[in-house]
Amino acid sequence: MRKRLILAMSLVSPVVFAATDSAMDETASQCAIVPPVPYVPAGQKAADKKDQRIEISSDYSEGILGKSAVFEGNVALSQAERKISADKAAVDQLQQQFSADGNLIFQDSVVTVTAQSMQAQLRSNMASLSGAQYWLHGQQLHGQAKELQITPDNNLILQNSSFTTCPPEHESWVLEAKRIHIDSEDEWGEIWDAKLRIGGVPVFYMPYMTVPITDKRKTGFLFPTLSSSTTNGIEVATPFYWNIAPEYDLTFTPTYMTSRGLFAKTEFRYLTDEQQRGQLNLEYLGNDGKLENNPDRYMVHWQHQGAITDHWRVQTNFTDVSDNNYFNDLKSDVNRATDNQLNRIGELNYYSDNWDFGIRLQDIKVLGEDTSPYQVMPQLTYNFRAPHNWHGLDFRLYSELTNFEHRSDSSQTAERLHIEPTITLPFQGPAGSLTSEIKLLQTNYWQHKRQDDPLDKTVNRTLPQLRVHGQVNFERQTRYFAENYRQTLEPQFQYLYVGYKNQDGIGIYDSAELQQDYSGLFRDRLYSGLDRIADANQLTLGLTTRLFDEHNLEQLKFSLGQILYFDNSKVNLYADQLQQDSSTSVLAAELDARLYSDWFISSAIQYDTRNKDNKKSEVTLDYRPGPNQLMQLSYRFVPDLLNRNTNDRVDISQAGFRTTWPLSDNLYFVGNWYYDLNEDRSVETYTGFQYESCCWAVRLAYHYHIKTNYEDNYNPAIDNRELFETGFSLNFVIKGLGGTGPLGVSDMMNEGLFNYRKPLYLRN
Repeated sequence: MRKRLILAMSLVSPVVFAATDSAMDETASQCAIVPPVPYVPAGQKAADKKDQRIEISSDYSEGILGKSAVFEGNVALSQAERKISADKAAVDQLQQQFSADGNLIFQDSVVTVTAQSMQAQLRSNMASLSGAQYWLHGQQLHGQAKELQITPDNNLILQNSSFTTCPPEHESWVLEAKRIHIDSEDEWGEIWDAKLRIGGVPVFYMPYMTVPITDKRKTGFLFPTLSSSTTNGIEVATPFYWNIAPEYDLTFTPTYMTSRGLFAKTEFRYLTDEQQRGQLNLEYLGNDGKLENNPDRYMVHWQHQGAITDHWRVQTNFTDVSDNNYFNDLKSDVNRATDNQLNRIGELNYYSDNWDFGIRLQDIKVLGEDTSPYQVMPQLTYNFRAPHNWHGLDFRLYSELTNFEHRSDSSQTAERLHIEPTITLPFQGPAGSLTSEIKLLQTNYWQHKRQDDPLDKTVNRTLPQLRVHGQVNFERQTRYFAENYRQTLEPQFQYLYVGYKNQDGIGIYDSAELQQDYSGLFRDRLYSGLDRIADANQLTLGLTTRLFDEHNLEQLKFSLGQILYFDNSKVNLYADQLQQDSSTSVLAAELDARLYSDWFISSAIQYDTRNKDNKKSEVTLDYRPGPNQLMQLSYRFVPDLLNRNTNDRVDISQAGFRTTWPLSDNLYFVGNWYYDLNEDRSVETYTGFQYESCCWAVRLAYHYHIKTNYEDNYNPAIDNRELFETGFSLNFVIKGLGGTGPLGVSDMMNEGLFNYRKPLYLRN
């Protein structure tokens, strides 16, 4: 018969340090390290954290009450969440000592430790385990120590120890140390005489270093990156992370480029309280050796957002660069090379249940263009909402007062006041919906003309608008290809009437023509902004059909629509534009479908039925049989775009291929290739191989892509700039020793000029 003894004593719980990066990678399920589990008697009740009594059970025990006790055979000790199993244990209550040996296993909610023996001083809360091995729960970290000591303040000292995040049978790397001191309160570990072995070969020695014992941030160097390119030469980046305070941190990344010089990047992040946060980025390259006049180049970026109170919100975003080609030449942490607009905004908003108020400042800097958009300095907005106000009617009021400024002294400035009351009568149900809407668009301009502008000094524009939108939902059960489906048929219509007024006397401050894709056919505006409100007398007809399988998952969605014009619009964006004379808009169609099993297609087209002309089209064909398995073919056509390099109008006709595929359990391949059919040349090629195991990862990548080159104050001639860039990059991460985190296949898909976009957005 097993015997159980209950003692009113306390045992200390050892603390084991955790890996720096606690993120689980995609192979976590294959890399899980399972520690041994101590023996727990059947029927033992759940642990109570407040109950510090010790319960001991064994096959055999003997002792003297109040003095000592000896336990043998399947000894199981528990105290709150702590459990110990051993072949033999002894308690000396007079000396307040506890000892255990023989298949000793210690376990709590954080760590599991096995050891040859354990000696504990109960009065001083000191303990020593010899021949210890430890495993951290929920982490890949495990290791061993010749001696493991627990101090009175529950700290941990490891003598002649090692740790790794690799599986025990495949320890690709091991960090050995003569002594490790773990501070459980500060959650830091100090390591003396550290030696890193990779494949059993010592490659790195550090006489002293510190690591976090949890996922707490720690000051120190991160893993360097190595790359090369035809424009920058060989690049070596060595990021340094500074944990300034719990609310502040800074990452400084000096990068040396053999062709340009030293490029320094700094990112400072902060939290002002639980609801406000922001970051500041500073980048600087002094005396760029690649350019003829060796200019200094820089980038400044600041963003901040958060809630000041329960009602007030604030947001800022500001970016500035030294020249137009900054993002084309340098790898910034803020923008990509394909981003040529720097949007600077500052907003302060007040929100309540039925109304909100906002103040907005906005300045857009367009890289590579001579003309600049207007600045909003400032804009005041007020919105009021009264849903179901009277007999089911909804009332809304939108108003704004905007002051437009411009950097150029030769451009006009203006103030604009716009008031837009709206009354809506909605009817909605399972069978469909019908929404009737009446608006009054009242706009006043006060324009300050420069030189001989033919603009009106004051403008008073009042336009009525009527919109009726309806949709009917039909559905039926059907069968295709021996499968049962639920098919919907969703016809919809929209009648739109907008009054006419000549608006040639108004400047263009924030208006541009909008795209006429399928959803755009049902807009009530032809132009963005308020400077041009096109008159309309038109009917939009659209049809959507969907297929849902037996699990109610959407397998197909097809939409087709067109606008029928009863009267041609007499309002153009610019006065010298020709009037559009057409009875219909483009025919817009969109398709998202699962063709068969793992094959998917997504396509969209805008077709001019009158002139039989393709206005815009794109199609992608995906094969996705499993995680990290993808083959994608794509094509896109966009006519009459402005080429910023030559200022000519060109047609974009590009075909592309993208793939990611596992070559083995740990080796992945990612590649993409995009070809310009008009210019008969490749515009981007990317090839990457990544090997990722449980404890380390390495990536080797090659890229070749076209470069965007602008004229700027540093280099007005673009003929001497490279048209294409070729380069290699190498990334290496040892998981558990810091760095920027495990490398992932998904972020390889986003490298290069063309990001991967999952084309299918079928609703589940």
